[in-house]
Amino acid sequence: MEKITFKDLNLKNEIIKAIDDLGYVNPSQIQAEAIPLALEGHDLIGQAQTGTGKTAAFGCSLLNNLVKTGNIGAIVLAPTRELAIQVYEELNKLSKYDKINVLPIYGGDSIQKQLRELKRGVDVVVGTPGRVLDLIRRKALHLEDAQFLVLDEADEMLNMGFIEDIEEVIKELPNERQTLLFSATMPPQIEKLAKKYMKKDVKIVNIKKVAMTVSKIKQGFFEVNQRNKFEALCRVLDYDTPSAAIIFCRTKKGVDDLVEGLQSRNYVVEGMHGDMSQLHRMRTLKRFKEGSLSYLVATDVAARGIDVEGITHVINYDLTQDVESYVHRIGRTGRANREGTAYSFITPREFSMLNQIKRVTKGTITKMPVPTVEEILESKFNSKSKEIEQVLLNEDCSKYVKLANTLCENYNPVDVVAALMKMQFNKEMSFNYTTDALETPKRETSYGTDRFKNRDDVRLFFSIGKRDNLTPKTLVKFITEKANINGKKVNKIDILESFSFVTVDKDISDKVLSACTGNKINKRKVNVEVATKRR
Repeated sequence: MEKITFKDLNLKNEIIKAIDDLGYVNPSQIQAEAIPLALEGHDLIGQAQTGTGKTAAFGCSLLNNLVKTGNIGAIVLAPTRELAIQVYEELNKLSKYDKINVLPIYGGDSIQKQLRELKRGVDVVVGTPGRVLDLIRRKALHLEDAQFLVLDEADEMLNMGFIEDIEEVIKELPNERQTLLFSATMPPQIEKLAKKYMKKDVKIVNIKKVAMTVSKIKQGFFEVNQRNKFEALCRVLDYDTPSAAIIFCRTKKGVDDLVEGLQSRNYVVEGMHGDMSQLHRMRTLKRFKEGSLSYLVATDVAARGIDVEGITHVINYDLTQDVESYVHRIGRTGRANREGTAYSFITPREFSMLNQIKRVTKGTITKMPVPTVEEILESKFNSKSKEIEQVLLNEDCSKYVKLANTLCENYNPVDVVAALMKMQFNKEMSFNYTTDALETPKRETSYGTDRFKNRDDVRLFFSIGKRDNLTPKTLVKFITEKANINGKKVNKIDILESFSFVTVDKDISDKVLSACTGNKINKRKVNVEVATKRR
């Protein structure tokens, strides 16, 4: 069957012209199925993986049917600043011939500036729930005339604890509106939200997951001890010399520590995470896009919305907590049908997660040896030899011949070349490698005796984390009191910035799920799921 084009979707000429400027011809599956339904005015639930074109799916529909009244006609809610900025930029591109005023609002940006823009008049607002609510409470953001509500990455907003904020925003909207909800997964709370606030004849577009990996991405892993992981990373960077790489850490502190370590060794690197000012993050991203920054170290949340051409490598310095996050990470390389490389550093305790990733993605993740110093030097020599060859063939070096002759008369020519190579390679290899090869981890010492690897354990996701002032003691007390269980059955706790993982004995997992979901810790309502089911 012949593929449809955007021109077949009955969009306005202004939008078609903007789409042509972007170079798009054929809509993705979510776009082809969702746009016609949304144009007809139906409430819509669109379920599709991240990176499938959901933004244009709701953006084209919204901009096509929006009636300018002088008041805010549409509100788009997104979970993070980066994603809000990405949606804003996409809507701006799609509305370039339609003179629709789109405003992004999010924490970290000047609220005074946002107040001024709202006063001047805005057609579409794209914002994060917290800042949107703040402006509503200040009586600066009026949504009583809004024709559209869009919830983008709804499941991520659930994971980050924004459901109550979203419901507060919805109360400010008129009942007669069109609601478009887009999400990668459909946990029960999102289904409940949709049932409560969307029309009964809501249309559902569910795009089945495609293969959870990208064939052109070369995937590999390095088995390392935790104490040697930083040196292993430096060896890999020195060997591969990526032109542009995103390096993922699990925590904000992990980002800060890694950036500090790499910068002290003269790598051109900056970090991005939620505690950094928005101005700093935007400047860092701008440098990365322009190519003046080789490496960007980031958390998963900070990296959402980053879409940069030419990323050659994605490096999982810390392995992800779930399979889909791994897929989202590595999908940032190998864009536009290009080849890409994804590496992961695996400590012995993380092999079960690695095996789960392999099993679900059905991908080949090859074990690779950490480069030796000799291999690094050989790689740099080969690269430098090619550069020298090109200079000899294509450039005039005559003004340097006299100096070269002088050096070769006074010293052995081979020693001269060796000295020049040493000077060059010392600049490119900042880490002081003391051994040729790193020791190989002894995996057996981390298995068998580790009670956290019990096959009868169940790993649960809790939608609360460090930013909610959560501590292990508070979480254990909450679980034991609500589920009425012995604390010894809570085996392991990992508290991250916005959420946590708790490993419990299998026989009490259902009890913890039912008893804890919907209850509050530190005034924050908690969602609990089996971890393998979350995004």
